[in-house]
Amino acid sequence: MVIGVPGFLPATPFGIVELLKRYRIETTGKNCVVIGRSNIVGRPLSILLSQRGMDATVTVVHSKTRNIAGFLREADIIIAAMGSPSFVKADMVKVGAVVIDVGTTSVPSQYSKSGWKLTGDVDFDNVAPKCSYITPVPGGVGPMTRVALLRNTLLAVEMNDAAR
Repeated sequence: MVIGVPGFLPATPFGIVELLKRYRIETTGKNCVVIGRSNIVGRPLSILLSQRGMDATVTVVHSKTRNIAGFLREADIIIAAMGSPSFVKADMVKVGAVVIDVGTTSVPSQYSKSGWKLTGDVDFDNVAPKCSYITPVPGGVGPMTRVALLRNTLLAVEMNDAAR
């Protein structure tokens, strides 16, 4: 993945890249901030977004980054993958930004039978009016992760057939 050789890609980062491509969201030269440096999402996503063809300028921020809000205010694309419910607030996002919420945390809810609801890293209701695009939680990145898993499965079958 790091050197751009075709192969299996981490499912969630690949799904996010596909989401950007399918909605024709321009990434070339765009300032993209990835919140979170996990080995599953943040780091591989930063690599994929900076590769030729995507050509984004990527900044990775994390729990030890000073003034995260300052980085976010300058971002054309924000990808929140830190696991902190409703961390990204409206005053951290510039008008017209693309916001992709990868976070999934169960929080108490008096409105559901289970007493819980799934929420993301972005304060969706307050951030959405400022965005050109925003993904919901649930229903945004999760389906794209499943598509990417299916793509990896298909690739494995094709590689197996070719090896015979």
